[in-house]
Amino acid sequence: MKPHISITRGLWLIVCCLMAWPVFANNLKPLDKVPEQYIRMAENSDALQVAVVRFQPRSDSQDWYVDLVSAVHVADAAYFADLNQRFSKYDAVLYEMVAPEGTKITPRQQTGEHARTDKTNLLTSIQTTMTDVLGLTYQMDGVDYSPAHFIHADFSPDEFKQSMTNRGETITGMILQMWRAGLARELTAGAGSQLSLLSVLMADDKQLALKRMVAEELADSESMMVAFEGPEGSTLVAARNQKALKVLERTRTDKKPQSVAIFYGAGHMQDFQQRLMTEFDMVPVSIEWLDAWSLE
Repeated sequence: MKPHISITRGLWLIVCCLMAWPVFANNLKPLDKVPEQYIRMAENSDALQVAVVRFQPRSDSQDWYVDLVSAVHVADAAYFADLNQRFSKYDAVLYEMVAPEGTKITPRQQTGEHARTDKTNLLTSIQTTMTDVLGLTYQMDGVDYSPAHFIHADFSPDEFKQSMTNRGETITGMILQMWRAGLARELTAGAGSQLSLLSVLMADDKQLALKRMVAEELADSESMMVAFEGPEGSTLVAARNQKALKVLERTRTDKKPQSVAIFYGAGHMQDFQQRLMTEFDMVPVSIEWLDAWSLE
């Protein structure tokens, strides 16, 4: 097997980790077009961008909204600093993390030292390694999860395992499926993948060149994640999204927040969008793009 095939398939697996894998109104005017992507390259290609899309109930009598706040699990420190400012303005922030029910993350628990010394989670190790390779910041280091209005909205480890068992899934099977998707993607790309790797090796600033290469893969990966999910969905995306929306329903009943953020990986957002529209009768009313990676 040619070396570049192995490298680019490995790159696709990393992209999936950054996209979806867990970190272990009144005067309503819907958007003219339902958002088709939640991650993209900026028009001038100087940044990798993620979307914040606002949804409001179709009925004017319900005065509340949900923002789908897209994430990549490693990003520029400035992106996470901007998110911290934004999150302070919501009544409730529902966040992803496969952890025991009701988990609250304290500043001491989420220090860089803690994240980097946790060697029990392979995906955490991959993500933290990528921060060094690409000169980025790990999400657990950049986002302040300690405010009282942050609400855990994800599976517990036992729920995650049980969902996989019920669906006949395994971690190995998921990884192999991602690997196959990466291979299929690479074969359709033809010589382009070889040229991309060659350009990285020949670049004066190899870190920036590699960062741009990974960013381009991320920006073009949403359709591949939809294909990975398949018609029945997976534990990785669909089942966890269902759990998050149950937490949303419970939070609405208990706390009656007017503004809610759902902070999940960008790979989850197309499924969230469909469920908010069909199950909650909400419509998208605005979209804002945030720079997650500077590529200048």
